[in-house]
Amino acid sequence: MQGMSERAYSTHSKLSRGAIQKAKRTGRMVLYGDGSINAAASDARRAGTSDPDQQRRSVAKSKSRISGPAESTSYLKARTALTVYQAQERQLSIQKKKGALVDRSRAETMVFRLARQERDTWVTWPARVAALMAAQVAAEVEAATGTPVTIGAATMQRVLEAHVKEQLDALADLKVSLG
Repeated sequence: MQGMSERAYSTHSKLSRGAIQKAKRTGRMVLYGDGSINAAASDARRAGTSDPDQQRRSVAKSKSRISGPAESTSYLKARTALTVYQAQERQLSIQKKKGALVDRSRAETMVFRLARQERDTWVTWPARVAALMAAQVAAEVEAATGTPVTIGAATMQRVLEAHVKEQLDALADLKVSLG
């Protein structure tokens, strides 16, 4: 027999015999022609193909060597942080697809555009309604007093524009914050 038996390699690698048999079946062991295990080559192959998350922590072989918990703790923290980040990213993606989330810059642009359209509508409103309002006010005053009254559309428009401008100036102080 050229190499180690499963039991000898199990003791050497501090893995169970079942784990050694599974590694042989999956091709993570280097075997000699007689079926015995090439320990050095198998250790190297196992190290290269095994996931560190799935390996058991081995006990330090000598007291002079610093044990690996500090190294593995930082690795586990980094791995946990990555997993949490990926989960949050997936959750945001799902919410975006459902329409629960919108692009912030797009929303701000839309709010600004709607506010400008509303302002423009109010700025042009006095010119559209001043003549109608002047006629209605004149008719009501004439009906109440019995004397003919004339209210100029231009005067009514100036008064309306002044009041609309005051209202728009007050609304201009409002700030929209999306977070």
